[in-house]
Amino acid sequence: MTDTNAATETIIVALNKLDRDPLNVRKTYTTEGIEEMAATIRGDGYRILQILIVRKGDKRGRFHVIAGGRRLAALNLLAEAGEISKDFPVECKERSAAEATEISLIENMQREAMHPVDEYEAFRVMADAGKAVEDIAARFGTTEVMVRKRLALGRVAPALLDLYRSEEISFQLLTAFTISDDHEKQMEVWNSLPSYSRDARSIRAALQAEAVKATDKRMKFLGGIEVYEAAGGAVKRDLFDTQNSGYALDVALVEKLVMGRLEAEAEKLRAEGWKWVECVGELPQAAHRMSRVYPQDVPMTEAQRAKLDALEAEYTELAEQIEAGVADEDAEIRAEAIDVEMAALGNAVEAYEPADLVKAGCYVLMDYYGGLSIERGLVQPEDEANEATDDDEGAMDGEGEGGDEGGPSRATAPAKAPEPTFTLSAAMTQELTAQKTAAIRVELTHNPDVALTAVVHAMLMSLFNPYGGISDDTCLEVKVTSEQLETSIKDAATCKALATMNDLKENYGHSIPGNPSDLWDWCLDQPQSVLLDLLAYAAARSVNALQLGHYERRKQRAHADRLAQALAFDMTQWFEATADSYFGRVSKTGIEQAIIEAKGADFAAGVSGMKKADAAAYAERQLAGTGWLPALVRIAPTAEQPREQMADAGGTDPDECPFDLDDATETENQQFPEAAE
Repeated sequence: MTDTNAATETIIVALNKLDRDPLNVRKTYTTEGIEEMAATIRGDGYRILQILIVRKGDKRGRFHVIAGGRRLAALNLLAEAGEISKDFPVECKERSAAEATEISLIENMQREAMHPVDEYEAFRVMADAGKAVEDIAARFGTTEVMVRKRLALGRVAPALLDLYRSEEISFQLLTAFTISDDHEKQMEVWNSLPSYSRDARSIRAALQAEAVKATDKRMKFLGGIEVYEAAGGAVKRDLFDTQNSGYALDVALVEKLVMGRLEAEAEKLRAEGWKWVECVGELPQAAHRMSRVYPQDVPMTEAQRAKLDALEAEYTELAEQIEAGVADEDAEIRAEAIDVEMAALGNAVEAYEPADLVKAGCYVLMDYYGGLSIERGLVQPEDEANEATDDDEGAMDGEGEGGDEGGPSRATAPAKAPEPTFTLSAAMTQELTAQKTAAIRVELTHNPDVALTAVVHAMLMSLFNPYGGISDDTCLEVKVTSEQLETSIKDAATCKALATMNDLKENYGHSIPGNPSDLWDWCLDQPQSVLLDLLAYAAARSVNALQLGHYERRKQRAHADRLAQALAFDMTQWFEATADSYFGRVSKTGIEQAIIEAKGADFAAGVSGMKKADAAAYAERQLAGTGWLPALVRIAPTAEQPREQMADAGGTDPDECPFDLDDATETENQQFPEAAE
């Protein structure tokens, strides 16, 4: 059946006379897409809003569908289901075979998805008319989840929707506002956050009005909750809070104060002359791909050198008097003061070159612990490219006999190594460098002093390189992998061991050169004792005794116990089970088990009838000073070191231990299977 309507230039073709066009550029349709289209056609009374474009087929009376392959597949799906007849009349427009590929390409390439806000408004009209979400989804051939997501945009202030329409705000930020219906609060949050802090996390946190603990890193960054209070922020405090800490209730103000302090630090950096300074919530991924400039040592002035010489002479004279016993009572105090003054003068002063300042910049951010972190000397890729272009142009300007007036001539240019007059094959290049590598390996084997320097240098390059990995500045393929333990500890700031390691890193960071190119010469100048200390530090940073949810790492943890036994230390000096660190985070069954192990069943008799918080506080009081530790923290004996030898190896004496050491090999999940309350 084929009817022609000359007035509208359309034809009606029976469904069973339509075939997919081999010239159609789209060959594949998903089952889900076909089902969605069928749902849309069904929802509109089996009508097709957009007619099919066809051309005459190879056989008389048949047509190929140039544009509308998914609609054709959806109609066939409905016919197979018996919802429409196999000769269902389909409205079409006819075009020539010569136009088929071009029309198909235009139809598939030029379609633009409907704007999310337009979708929301269309869905809202239907919802306001009483249509259920599932009916709207069926009508438009989409999912109920998608309809609900679009309708959720109704919670967002109209002004923010307008910003999204004009592409001044991303869809990710727009959806962050859907957690609140308060349009006034939404606009207040949007206007209070600086542009560089307008991210989804900050928006959600401000709208949820989460109370910020006084121990939160943001409060530490500000200088304490008192700073927030002085700015007019409301605080909620517990009647029994003896530390007077409390909670900040105005999250938006907290974020504003944090950004204010970051911006104040940024202003100081801008005054130094950096090309750009940016405040960020976290270091962008792009920063890890940027090159960096480093400060250079500033030579000591003649006046400073003269003062240092005078101080050294005075110190030597005082030392001789003290040793001879003829010094006055103030001599030692004066000698100590001179020593401090000489150290201050002797420390190399570093500064960035003016040429580096004008091409590099800084990121200002708050670190994991609430401290100020500044990443200086980063060079944007485009600035690096511009500098390379300038250098090339400068080289071209200097070409010619004698060079430009006032510029360096060809005669004064530094001598270059002669260029090779032939090209080696890749295989020959690889073989020659392999010969060289083998020779260096042998010679390094016979020189343990240089080997120690090389290993320490390579390990430090990976530890103090903020981007990790094996550095290009070392030929040793030695890398230190250091697990970030902070992410595994709920309140990392209270961990004594982490704080100590961070102090060590800071101390070494002050003495180790900041420029990687200077590190090798520095390592060569160090005595063996310093290199061994650094080797121990680098090795320590690589220790990993974590048990993960998906990977127990049983053998690695067993070796960690052997390492701990060799170190002969007391774990109770580094960890204590308290309500915050342990008992408040396990079930009451776990609390009972801990008390039974440490003090006996009588002391645990009433725990089951207590509230969880009371039970945790009770356990903390009862176990204080007993030396009890959770199984996963204990240093377990191994087959190579029986329990009776642990005291000699620096572990816990089994005769004095108030609990069974054999339990230390069991995990907390095995001991306490109940979920924490």
